Amino acid sequence: MKDLFTDPVRVTRADITQDGPYGKKRDWKNPRTVFEGLACVQPDRAFEVRSPERETAQERLFVYLPAETDVDSADRVEYRGLTYEVDGDPLEWRHLSLQHVRIRAWRVEH
Repeated sequence: MKDLFTDPVRVTRADITQDGPYGKKRDWKNPRTVFEGLACVQPDRAFEVRSPERETAQERLFVYLPAETDVDSADRVEYRGLTYEVDGDPLEWRHLSLQHVRIRAWRVEH
């Protein structure tokens, strides 16, 4: 699996600046890097939604990170100059030589 980790990525995290009754607000103007290195990035899917009110395009990726990588569902992933949100909880896989952390990443345009 290590030979498959050829895609440079950076995982960033932002501190919570506000925690109120309607949710948490994070300071994305000052994120910190929690991981920077090689991963295996695979396409998941991409699709567009068109309506008279708006037009959006979404892209989703699977990102396989080395085992023990510190990544959280509120983090962001930078890949090929684009920023993606981590979608859901990371999945840890520890079986023989296939040890890794898998996350889903997504971004929206427009």
